[in-house]
Amino acid sequence: MSIPDETQSPPADAGEPPLPMSAGYAGPDVVGDAAPADPASGLAALLKKAEDEALELKDAWLRSRAEIENVRRQGQNDVTKAYRYAIEKFAQELLGVKDALESTLVADSAPPEALRAGVELTLKQLAAAFDKAQIKEISPLDTKFDPHSHQAMAMVDSDRPANTVVTVFQKGYLLNDRVLRPALVAVARAGDGKG
Repeated sequence: MSIPDETQSPPADAGEPPLPMSAGYAGPDVVGDAAPADPASGLAALLKKAEDEALELKDAWLRSRAEIENVRRQGQNDVTKAYRYAIEKFAQELLGVKDALESTLVADSAPPEALRAGVELTLKQLAAAFDKAQIKEISPLDTKFDPHSHQAMAMVDSDRPANTVVTVFQKGYLLNDRVLRPALVAVARAGDGKG
């Protein structure tokens, strides 16, 4: 068993004030013999870090801006090319038609039946090119006159109902349901139909 030493100071939690310390001890909050810290060195490091970060952000911004400009230019080039070469496929289809017509003109001694057969084949080739390009024929005979797709050239007396297309002078064409050329037609006159 140990015997308590009466020379020791009581614990700090006993409610008594601490004993005086030696003269060399300055207390827990004071650093002894340390040189005061230079506040400029800490600020210089912070400033250098902020400048480096600003340079990185500026570089990233400039790169992003250049990328956006490149994308914009590429988009403009794509639109220009699409506009300039939009009919390329259709033009390729028409080249075969032109070749067939030229070969027909070169044939000097071909009988009329052979020329007719060649023209019919050329017409079929042209119709196939029109189908691929979504060009559709407007055949308005015996239909009601439509001012959006027909152009009336004449009003004629007819036994058909008024405003009915009775004659087609020239066929019309649609391109993807948009009128490429209206059909030129003659329309039945309103009235009793007898003249």
